[in-house]
This record gives sequence, structure tokens and C-alpha cells, in this order.
Amino acid sequence: MKKIILVFGLISGAISSILMIATIPFADHMSHSLVVGYATMVASFLLVYFGIRSYRDNVGAGSISFGKAFGIGICITLISCAFYVLTWEIIYFNFMHDFMDKYNAHVIDKLQASGATAAAIQAKIQQMNEFKKSYENPFFNAAITFIEPFPVGLLITLISAAVLRKKPQQQSPPSPLPAS
Repeated sequence: MKKIILVFGLISGAISSILMIATIPFADHMSHSLVVGYATMVASFLLVYFGIRSYRDNVGAGSISFGKAFGIGICITLISCAFYVLTWEIIYFNFMHDFMDKYNAHVIDKLQASGATAAAIQAKIQQMNEFKKSYENPFFNAAITFIEPFPVGLLITLISAAVLRKKPQQQSPPSPLPAS
């Protein structure tokens, strides 16, 4: 079981990291980057399904309980999320340290376009500036980053565990031979 979790978790994490790096050019287009970002998460978390299925077919003799499938899937998800967080930490602190400034500007522009009052805009600016200060703490940054992919992985884990669960087939008693 550990080998399957590790292999599929590492592959999922590598896919997650590679796709995050590949989508950096979309970061300047905030409205599109959200869709692209979550699509890449779903793509990397497909390995959860394949990991559970691999365990069921190769180790579980064709059967697996929901609980065992969930356990395997959530472990794969956690490994993949760790890769996601580590990749973002490297990208943010070394290459995109202006991300929060761009994000804050995007949020304020949307707020202004919606016709918000000057007081509401000023309050949002203050809130965003406080968040930016907190985001500079690597532990806070990692925690916030972790909660981006984890719900997606959790959902895919739940769906995969439900779809792939399979009870062991009962051996039917041998039928009595007719007396001849």
C-alpha cells in the first residue's frame, strides 16, 4: 500500500508542480488564471483515482472498502498538496514576489468597477494590505496555499472512493451434483 501511495502521490505532485510552473504566464490575467489553476489541480488529482484503482486491482484482489479507498486517496492527495505548496513557496518568494500587489490591484479594480463606495474601497485596501503582510510569513503562506488544492483533492478522493469501492465476491457454495 505504501508503495502505491508514494508512487501515485509523487506522480500527482510532479504533475501539479509542472502544471503550476507552465501556467505562470497566465498569472497576469487573474480572471483566467483561476480557471486554469483549478483545471490543472483536477488533472493532477486524477492520479488519486488511478492509485485507488491500482490498489484495488493489484493488492486488494479486486475489492476495496470505502474507508481503505479513502485512506489511500487522501494520502495521495496530501503528497500532491505538499508538492503544490513547495512549488508555490519557491515561485512566490523567488520569482513572483509582486504577486500580492498584482492580486490586490485586481481586487480593487473589480471593486471600483462594481460601483463600490469610496469607504468600502478604502476598507478593502486596508484589509488587503494586512493580508499582504501576513502572506509574507512562509508558514501562513504555506497554510493559505495548502487550502487551495486540498478541497479539490478531497472531493476527488471521496468520489473515487465511492466509485471504486467493491466488496469481495462471495464464493457460492458448490451445487450438489444430481444423483445418477
